[in-house]
Order: sequence, then structure tokens, then C-alpha cells
Amino acid sequence: MGRGRVLIVAGSDSAGGAGIQADIKTVTALGGYAASAVTALTAQNTRGVFAVVGVEPAFIQQQMRVVLDDIGADAIKTGMLHSASVIAAVAQVLEALDPAVPVVVDPVMVATSGDSLLDPGAEGALAARLLPLAAVLTPNAPEAARLSGIPVENADDMARAGAALRARGARAVLVKGGHVPGPVVRDLLLTPAGAQWFESPRIDTPNTHGTGCTLASAIATGLAQGLDLPAAVARARAYLHEAIRTAPGLGGGHGPVNHGHTVRPFSGKD
Repeated sequence: MGRGRVLIVAGSDSAGGAGIQADIKTVTALGGYAASAVTALTAQNTRGVFAVVGVEPAFIQQQMRVVLDDIGADAIKTGMLHSASVIAAVAQVLEALDPAVPVVVDPVMVATSGDSLLDPGAEGALAARLLPLAAVLTPNAPEAARLSGIPVENADDMARAGAALRARGARAVLVKGGHVPGPVVRDLLLTPAGAQWFESPRIDTPNTHGTGCTLASAIATGLAQGLDLPAAVARARAYLHEAIRTAPGLGGGHGPVNHGHTVRPFSGKD
């Protein structure tokens, strides 16, 4: 297996259920090593996003470069990149990397609460600069629809939108079907080798805060550890499903999942 070093480039979630906090928990729970470059600070909880303070693009680049120059990375995961200038800054660093280092791009546009996390006008920059760098793009149905211009309401729509996003430069696309109605959640992975569906029973729960961040970071960890993409997706989905099933039920809105379900309790006597 690879060394499992994952550099996460994303925003902070003060509630701990999404963003950098969810990413670090996920990578750690799956046996990887997480480093981070923070793109924005948010004041949020399970009920919504109340404020966002952006980090200067040049400082985001510096965070990335000092980590890469010293620790290195076996995979990179991007999350909340809230403006065109931040997207351009991150893309500039990624473009200089060894193309063998896979980049997992989670096109974070809207929080689970419904609050926007992407400035108007930045979608074009995301599509133009980040899609061609993505080893895998992980949009949910609404994000796939916005990026492709194709409404996504069923499995056929998922396939069309995913194909359109691959045509725009992403090497692989995982179109997530959590927003598509039905008792089974179906995700579609489109790669140069073809299409593969992944299925799991839908869990009826409000505790889905940070699920997109969690899944993308879990995939990045698998790739960093040397798994091929389908295997990384399969393990990531299994990890997330159990994290949702065992969610702690915190907060009064969309609660966080249980990122630590893989972790053995430590007594201090072992």
C-alpha cells in the first residue's frame, strides 16, 4: 500500500461535521495521514452557515507548498474553494504537481443546510481550472446538474451529466445519487474503462451533515494507500454508510455522522 498522505484543501466547519474537520477525521479513521490547507473559516452548526471569512489566496498557496515540499502527498482532496481567485490559486499549485498524484475534486457548492458555499460566477472557474486536474470529480446530483447544465432527476440523467463532465476534462466522475429519490442510493462511477454502479440501502435520517466531504476524503485516502479507484470508492461508501448508520444525533438540524466508528477505544492500559 501507499503511504496514505492526503493533503486536504478545504474550508473549516466550526461544528466539526464537515469541511477540514470531517476530512481529517475520515483520513485518520481509515489509516491515512491528513495535512491541510485551510481556504476559509465558517461559523456554522447543524442548522446552517452563519458567516464565512475567506483566506488570502496567496496564503492558501503557501500552506499547500510548505506541506508538499516537506511531507509530500500521495493524494490531494479539494473541498470548499469559495471564489474564482481561490480556485485559480489552488489550480496553479496543482498544475505544477507530478500528474501521478491523484486529485479528488469535491465541487462544494451548497452546504447540507442549503446555504451557498460558492460565490456567484465561480462555477465557470471551477469547471475550467479544476475539472481537467481531477483524477475523480465527486458531485452530488444538484452539483452535477449545475456543472453540466443537464437536470439530474434519475439514473439516466446521472449518466448523461457524468459523461458531460468527463468530456469537460475530469478523468473520472462519481455522480452521487443521494438526492435522487428511491429506497436505494445509487452512485455512478464513470471512468475511461466504462461505467460502474454502486448501491446501498437508503438510511432515513437527518444526520447527513458533511457526507460529501467525508466520502471524497475517504476516496482520496484509498487512492493514497494504493487502491484502484473502484476499490477506493467501494470502501469509502461502506465507511460512510456505517458512519451515517451510527451517527451520534447531535444538534437540532442536519447532524454529523460518526467518523470514528473504525476507531478502537483506548483505555491507556493496552
